[in-house]
Amino acid sequence: MSSARPEPAAIRRRPPWRGVLDLVRGFLIGMAELVPGVSGGTVALVTGVYDELIDSASHVLAAGRALVRGPDRWSRARAELARTDWWLLGPLLVGMAAAVLTMAGVMGAFVADSPELSRGLFLGLVAASVAVPLLLLPPRTRDRSPLVDGLWLVGAAVVAFLLTGLAGGRVVEDPALVWVFLAASVAICALVVPGVSGSFFLLAVGLYAPTLAAVDERDLAYVAVFALGAVVGLGSFVQLLHHLLHHRRRTTLLVMAGLMVGSLRALWPWQGGQAVVDGEAKGTGALVAPYDPVAGPVLLALLGAVVVGVLVLVERRAIRREFDDVGDTSGDAAGTPPSRP
Repeated sequence: MSSARPEPAAIRRRPPWRGVLDLVRGFLIGMAELVPGVSGGTVALVTGVYDELIDSASHVLAAGRALVRGPDRWSRARAELARTDWWLLGPLLVGMAAAVLTMAGVMGAFVADSPELSRGLFLGLVAASVAVPLLLLPPRTRDRSPLVDGLWLVGAAVVAFLLTGLAGGRVVEDPALVWVFLAASVAICALVVPGVSGSFFLLAVGLYAPTLAAVDERDLAYVAVFALGAVVGLGSFVQLLHHLLHHRRRTTLLVMAGLMVGSLRALWPWQGGQAVVDGEAKGTGALVAPYDPVAGPVLLALLGAVVVGVLVLVERRAIRREFDDVGDTSGDAAGTPPSRP
């Protein structure tokens, strides 16, 4: 049975301090997309902007389709754009772009030069983030068996665990632009799915290092083709995800949590069979028992988990306070923010 989430009410202008916070959120999401095994969607969930981000992206894409297909192209497009939360989407996109343009080289070096430390940090971040979609679950209906919920959760975890084992150490030198376009159209979908890493997909197909290098070196042809593929991928996927979040919300969130659990395989700090090319680590090897360093990855994992816990508590408290204030005048029957059913 579906667990529909109502569409958000009229877009309200966000206070200036929220705009600054959204810039930081966008920067964090962009940084997450640069790291194999970490999903930008996970960061969006943790920072409390996931539902609103999907809704706004859906309206923008609907406006683009209205312009292409008609009828009443301009009026329909204007209506969809008016429903877009630009006060949220604008700062998020600016922050994400800033992260990609300024941190591609830094994050690439961190992942390559300190693989155990970087994976330890991100392991803690993602492991603690699994609680977020579970906290967002709407109540289970009486006619829905707990076994069904368990199957969705475990099934998604198994799928993600198996898929993350496909990444190898190969790097595609001078890839064809058609291949870049196709890979981008698939990888970008991970931007909006917690637990699925676009960077890890690029790593699996051998395009992670070339893509980071293209961004860092301002290879405009490569970046333009990649961006075009990303737009096509988002246009094909966001509407489906938007529908699922509104009409199959419980199942969708359980699948997201399972994907996040399964993706932890990619973030196990100690991995064997790590290929090294020109002094840089490439790819992901088999899982092995801990070896030196041990203390660093463990401490960073704990730090990552604490950071996520603090972010979740702060975000939930801020949202509760904001909607308590709005509830005095808006008459919201639910008394809850759109992203907290």
